[in-house]
Amino acid sequence: MAYFSVRAMNNPLRCLLACAALCASAEVKAHVLSAAERSAPPVLRWTFEPWVVALLIVSLALYVAGYRRLRARSKRGREIRARQLGAFVLGWLMLVAALDSPLDALSAALFSAHMVQHELMMIVAAPLLVLSRPLAVWLWAFPPAARHRIAAAVRTPALRGLWRTLCAPAVAWMLHAAALWAWHMPRLFEAALASSAIHTLQHASFLLSALLFWWVVFGEGTRRDQSGYAMLSLFTTMVHTGALGALLTLAPGLWYPAYIEPTSVLGFDPLQDQQLGGLVMWVPGGLAYLIAALATGARWLMHRAPATLMPNALPAHRDSNS
Repeated sequence: MAYFSVRAMNNPLRCLLACAALCASAEVKAHVLSAAERSAPPVLRWTFEPWVVALLIVSLALYVAGYRRLRARSKRGREIRARQLGAFVLGWLMLVAALDSPLDALSAALFSAHMVQHELMMIVAAPLLVLSRPLAVWLWAFPPAARHRIAAAVRTPALRGLWRTLCAPAVAWMLHAAALWAWHMPRLFEAALASSAIHTLQHASFLLSALLFWWVVFGEGTRRDQSGYAMLSLFTTMVHTGALGALLTLAPGLWYPAYIEPTSVLGFDPLQDQQLGGLVMWVPGGLAYLIAALATGARWLMHRAPATLMPNALPAHRDSNS
């Protein structure tokens, strides 16, 4: 493990090989301990999906490697980069909590736990990861030659055009809204509960659409001075996610019958569990979008204030000299 933490972060290829070895050994260990795990309460187990753990480890290793190279390259901007590193680590930990902690196993038995898992990914981990600016930092983890090849590849007209399209405020908003509403339709949600592949697709669409949505708010929106669009996106998302949460909370019957048996085994009422899950989406979720919208509005007003006041100050200055 020490070899991985010290040497692998300096070489992306070594990082990938070490990560693969780690996942393989952990998978063997999981098979060895399967008998003991079966005797434990199923909802309290830590889950382990090798490919999920591999992606998490590689992403962290590449970010730390890129951060170290950027820090060694220049002393300017170290405070900003340190804050970005903190945002990445915190967002990364939120993904671990959502995807690999006992919360993941509990989400198979309780709808409310499933909603907490989704909210952790979409309104906590995703904005933190966007604020950490991972794409540029990951790029610096590679040697100069590989870095230039990757940069040249992503600058092709096709990829740049696709990226501009996806980062259009209306497109990012619609993709995120579509993922939320479509996957909470009873047929699709129950299909995700019954199939691990569909469940993976559900989580991937939630996380990727959320990353794109928050990138427009905190990334592209900031650079292109589109704070007005960002505020509109945040407020309207707060409204439609709140509406979905209200529908779940106030529904007279169960939307997802697959939860009846596992929820009852744990001693919870399935309808009350659904209502609690709806409240999780309705109240904490809506509050997160509201806070982000207010922060975006405050940033927008502060950036516009000097430009608004300066024309009024210049005539007074000229009058005093005349």
